[in-house]
Amino acid sequence: MAHDPNPISPQDALVAVMIATSVSDENIRTSELVTIERIVNHLPIFGEYDADHIRSMGELVFDLFEEEDGVDALLGLCSKALPEELYETAYALCCDVAASDGRLSDQELQLLAEIRYAFNIPRLHAASIEWGARVRHRTI
Repeated sequence: MAHDPNPISPQDALVAVMIATSVSDENIRTSELVTIERIVNHLPIFGEYDADHIRSMGELVFDLFEEEDGVDALLGLCSKALPEELYETAYALCCDVAASDGRLSDQELQLLAEIRYAFNIPRLHAASIEWGARVRHRTI
């Protein structure tokens, strides 16, 4: 039996890291889930994506988060599934999910730092992406 080098699609990987961002603080907020749904329903990269995969990506994230090195395993799986030009896209989507409820927990900040590191995102690029998410999700 051949070993599939990419068991998940690039879109699955984007969904998985967004879900991971949402569950990182063990408090899945409705605003975060709505943000993930909105992103999947409206961004062109998800144009051909089967939204039914979201549930299986959620199960994958929950299963991996129960393991000791689950975050590293998830980020490794996602980095293999994503072409490098989508690393910053993944980080931007995660920042949008994290910012969507108007607050960032220490756990979310830690996961975002791990994503930056795993995807080798330059600090200046990351700061720009973070600023964009922050201003998009401001409230009056």
